[in-house]
Amino acid sequence: MIPNLDGTKPIYIQISEWLENEILNGNFESDQKIYSQYQLAEIFNINPATAAKGLNILADEQILYKKRGLGMFVTSNAKETILAKRKSQTLKRLVQEIVLEAGRLQVSKEELIEMIKTADIGEAGK
Repeated sequence: MIPNLDGTKPIYIQISEWLENEILNGNFESDQKIYSQYQLAEIFNINPATAAKGLNILADEQILYKKRGLGMFVTSNAKETILAKRKSQTLKRLVQEIVLEAGRLQVSKEELIEMIKTADIGEAGK
C-alpha cells in the first residue's frame, strides 16, 4: 500500500499503516532501524512533522522504539503487535460492515458464511 496523499485518511495515519505493512512484509526486521522522519518526508514529499507523527503512533503502540540520537527501531514483537491490532480493530470493523450490508441485502447468515468459505484468499492468506 502506497499512501494516497489525496485521500480522506490523514497522511500520518497512512504513513504509519505503510510502515506497518513494510514490517509485515519482512522489509524491516526486529531491532532494525526504520526510516527517519526526514527520509519519509523525502520519499513521500510531505512535511517532516507529518512523518514524525506517523512514526510516533507506532512508537506509542510499541511497534517501534527510540534510541536517543540514533533513530527509531522495530521492536522484537512488532509483527505480532500489528497482527493483533489489525485483527481486533480493522478486521472486526470490516466484518461488522459486511454483516450490516448483508442484512440490508437480506443475505442469510448461512449464505454469508458460504460466501466467506468460498472466497479466494489467494496470496493474502499465505
